[in-house]
Amino acid sequence: MKKILSLATLLLVAGGAHAEGVPAFNVDCPGNLAVSADQGGPVLINGKEAKTRAVNERFFEAKATDVTISISLSDDDSVIVSYTGKHGANGICTSVDD
Repeated sequence: MKKILSLATLLLVAGGAHAEGVPAFNVDCPGNLAVSADQGGPVLINGKEAKTRAVNERFFEAKATDVTISISLSDDDSVIVSYTGKHGANGICTSVDD
């Protein structure tokens, strides 16, 4: 029974779809990708929650089918977002004015 409870707890923790510390942003990426996040996550790619992990306290990755979004927090706290897609597609995402 302890093994089942431990496994269930691990799955709940591992199943978390966002990483602590994700900055707030709203960008458009080439390939019709709309990417956004509220402070602390989750990251949304075209309105769907992406699996997000913290690489370190200033860099995060969000993954969805066929695309990885890289989120970097600069020293001046500005946010830089880029993407990598299928067949080597990649680029820098641009901020969406509110």
